[in-house]
Amino acid sequence: MGYAVNKPLYREHELAFRTQYAELKERSSAAGQLLPGTPGTLALRSGSGRAYWYRVFYAIPRKAREELVCKEHDEEILNAMRERMAFAGWATAQVAALRKLAFQVADKSTARVLVELHNRQAFEAGLVLVGTLAYMAWLNELGAIAVTARTLDIDLARRQKLKLAAPLPFLETMKGTGLPFVAVPGLPSTAPSTSVKLPGVEALRVDVLAPGAILGAAIKVPELEWMAQAIPFYDYLLADPERGAVLAGGACIPVRVPQAARFVWHKLYSSTQRQGFPEKAAKDQQQALVLGAVLAEDDSHKLKDACEAAPKQMLASVKPLLNKLASNAEAHPELVDVLYQCLSSQR
Repeated sequence: MGYAVNKPLYREHELAFRTQYAELKERSSAAGQLLPGTPGTLALRSGSGRAYWYRVFYAIPRKAREELVCKEHDEEILNAMRERMAFAGWATAQVAALRKLAFQVADKSTARVLVELHNRQAFEAGLVLVGTLAYMAWLNELGAIAVTARTLDIDLARRQKLKLAAPLPFLETMKGTGLPFVAVPGLPSTAPSTSVKLPGVEALRVDVLAPGAILGAAIKVPELEWMAQAIPFYDYLLADPERGAVLAGGACIPVRVPQAARFVWHKLYSSTQRQGFPEKAAKDQQQALVLGAVLAEDDSHKLKDACEAAPKQMLASVKPLLNKLASNAEAHPELVDVLYQCLSSQR
């Protein structure tokens, strides 16, 4: 009697659905600044003998806002806003359709944060989205369907000084979303904050990360007027990031994400550093194996090249997991081959 092989780690989207996503991503990337919140409606307000057009929308759930658009007869500005609102409505419908097709879509609060950072050109300046949201972005990009646990974190990273024309105060930027973010006290209490959070136990948290030899050490990020939490080997992960997109709320937001192949190897390393948190270690390994399986079947050389570029000390930490990883990936022999080729020689 033969042994049952583990189920495949992912399924593929149909080509038509991948094309639909690609069109949304392309149009969003060319749209410039994105409207925060819902597309909204236009309202003409009169007072003091003059009339002005306002956009009425929900920037955050259950809280309506109005923003001045132009004077009553500024047709050029008014028509430009109508076009932006029409695009936002189209994008919202596309994201809703893709969600039903099992594409990865984050929540509205995440959308509000990422839109704010996009509109302030933080990603263009070199900020990189990492963690589970980057994993979700790569699943959509590669046309893969896989189960993803809901994330309560937005992880942002910077490898070197961001190319900003002027400083971009991080806390001020987060408060600019209209969401009630507060700084998270460091550990110990005398340590500087590297994160902000919304109220509530299960509420969104935004972390700033950077390369550093000592896990958790605080590193100055002057251009954000903030501190970042050090993560070992993040210089490897963040080298030459790629353009990507995140579906969140009703928007498709352009971002920068780590290379998928480097993400795989660094996630495997991260899983070895999760002492006392087995669930998080298992999540790291699952994300790495899913993306690794997709790449191994189409672009195995990318995995091998990323392995070749990885610090030996980093890979040495992963080697003890080899047999376990191979067992969990047995439905994907191409990935198993890559794992053995890359890790078996590590010391």
